[in-house]
Amino acid sequence: MAIERTFSILKPDATRRNLTGAINAKIEGVGLRIVAQKRVHMTRAQAETFYAVHKERPFYGELVDQMSAEPVVVQVLEGENAIKAYRDIMGATNPEKADAGTIRKEYALSMGENSVHGSDAPETAAQEIAQWFSGNEIVG
Repeated sequence: MAIERTFSILKPDATRRNLTGAINAKIEGVGLRIVAQKRVHMTRAQAETFYAVHKERPFYGELVDQMSAEPVVVQVLEGENAIKAYRDIMGATNPEKADAGTIRKEYALSMGENSVHGSDAPETAAQEIAQWFSGNEIVG
């Protein structure tokens, strides 16, 4: 198994409800290490850049508005097969379809306010990490 890194965002609906510690406990509980973490207030431009892949989708404007409205926590996670491990503990995008014990099943308010974001591939993880962290901020 390969040690890899992935990117995570604890979204505004999670930070607003003080769920950072509870979500981090779930992340660490599956063997992932948080090797970088900071609380930021995403600007509209940062949100538009981050979610540019969804620009043509009907939910893009609402997503950008939501992500730039309140603070988020951005993170770099590290561990064996970190991308899959994090996506598994995140759960399905729709919390009604998420497995019991996953972050979204326990904490998401809706499909739109689903508490967390995670990279979907190594290339995406590298790009997302680079948008938010410089090399010396990652201390694995």
